[in-house]
Amino acid sequence: MKIAFVGKGGSGKTTLSSLFVRHLAATAQPVVAIDADINQHLGPALGLDEAEAAALPALGEHLPLIKDYLRGSNPRIASADTMIKTTPPGTGSRLLRVRENNPVYDICARSVELDGGAARLMVTGPFTDADLGISCYHSKTGAVELCLNHLVDGRDEFVVVDMTAGSDSFASGMFTRFDITFLVAEPTRKGVSVYRQYKEYARDFGVVLKVVGNKVQGQDDLDFLRAEVGDDLLVTVGHSDWVRAMEKGRPPRFELLEDVNRRALRMLEIAADATYELRDWERYTQQMVHFHLKNARSWGNERTGADLAAQVDPGFVLDESVTAPV
Repeated sequence: MKIAFVGKGGSGKTTLSSLFVRHLAATAQPVVAIDADINQHLGPALGLDEAEAAALPALGEHLPLIKDYLRGSNPRIASADTMIKTTPPGTGSRLLRVRENNPVYDICARSVELDGGAARLMVTGPFTDADLGISCYHSKTGAVELCLNHLVDGRDEFVVVDMTAGSDSFASGMFTRFDITFLVAEPTRKGVSVYRQYKEYARDFGVVLKVVGNKVQGQDDLDFLRAEVGDDLLVTVGHSDWVRAMEKGRPPRFELLEDVNRRALRMLEIAADATYELRDWERYTQQMVHFHLKNARSWGNERTGADLAAQVDPGFVLDESVTAPV
């Protein structure tokens, strides 16, 4: 299942996504965690120290390798140089799977040990001084989007993405790449404003959106969230001594996380599992093509000097039965 955590800056989405990754790893479920946020805090939230987090390979720095591998023998893609972030797979393309080993994971992913379990961690890389004035952060997240376009996951396999703050993911089609999106919202007017944006933007794309209320301190906070988001409110999370210790760099064993918060994480897992039966791979592929053609017309054709519409394989539908060349 492909799962996004979104929310305004400071909402706690990175903390919640890291807790969910720990929860999955603790139950020995295969999980790929991706930090697609500009602030790159997921590694430390998963227990890495500053040096370890800084040493993580950046997806954006290995984009040529990623493109070359995913292109495979697809005859519709003349060269890796003509691939953009929205390029869809087709016959001959290589795909990524959660449980496999492949050159992309070898170069761009690192295994993080988590209380008896482990997760593969991938990061976009930080926005550096060298990027200022010449680049936007979407050039960094483009590697994530391209990987998601070529990723096939099955039941009981998890890809958890800590997204950029606010509604930035709507600048591309990446918001449609997920089985479920958890929007982390504080019980404040600002806290629910991103929810309203997401709800409006995602309305026509079949996005499954559920709200996780964070920093909820009492019945008044709960009533506020229920009034603002209605049935989209899935679960709430309050104060956690375990999280406070984790934020100080001294996390206890994960089994010591408060029972109420462990139950909340289990509810997130149940909600994600339930979306498996709703999967529509044909619609998923059509949306991929829709955003690719949109990007091709607006900037991609000019940038690459190629007709990127020709990359679309009209008979191809990405699903779990697709086999790819070695």
